[in-house]
Order: sequence, then C-alpha cells, then structure tokens
Amino acid sequence: MKEVMDYATGIQHVGIPCKSIEETKEFYEKLGFYIKHEKTIHDGKQKVCFLEYMGLVLECYEDEVALKAGAIDHIAIDVNDIEGCYALCKEQGYTIVSDGIEQLPFYDNGVRFFIILGPNNERLEFNEIL
Repeated sequence: MKEVMDYATGIQHVGIPCKSIEETKEFYEKLGFYIKHEKTIHDGKQKVCFLEYMGLVLECYEDEVALKAGAIDHIAIDVNDIEGCYALCKEQGYTIVSDGIEQLPFYDNGVRFFIILGPNNERLEFNEIL
C-alpha cells in the first residue's frame, strides 16, 4: 500500500511568522543565511522571504502570530506529485486545513500546496514547486 511520504523528495521549508521582514532578513543574513526568494502577496499586504543556509530553508512572513514562544507555523515537505499526494491524504482520512490544493506565485512558476493537521495541531504542508 502506498504511503503519503512516498511522494516526498525532502524538506521544503519551515514557516516562521515575523513582526518585521526587514529585521528578520538582517538577523538571518548576519548568521550566514542568504535570500533565496522574496515576494509580496495578497495584493501587497504580506511580505514573504525565503532564507537558506546549507539546505535549511526558512519561509519568513509578516503575521500577527509573531513574537509568541514556539511560533513556528508549519513544516513543508517537497513532493513530486501534489495531486496524488492530496488524493491519498484525503483517502486516508487526514484532516486537510487548506482550501484544497492552493497555489502561490513563489519562485519562477509558482508552487502548489495543501496542509494537513497533525495530532498536536501542527501543520504539515505538502509543496510542489512548479
């Protein structure tokens, strides 16, 4: 029987909300991270920045949940077939908390993703870069 993680090809990123994208970029760049991708989304209302160091990618974005202890919003996993992974998650009864398979204009051609809820209310995002 196929497992959900059979679609996985690696960790995509860890999502961290922040109060100031500029302060966050400065902090992580000083540590040695580099800016992999930046974008403003939701009609210019939200700034997003992907920072990378040695394969660890942080998706930092301005959000109200910032500054709370443990404020990691999600862990994203790269997949090679978002449709197949989504269908299997639905079939196996995982709680899907995204609006189905969603899309955002990140990187050259965008990304498609969906999010499931874990037993501790942690969010796992399955992500396919197009």
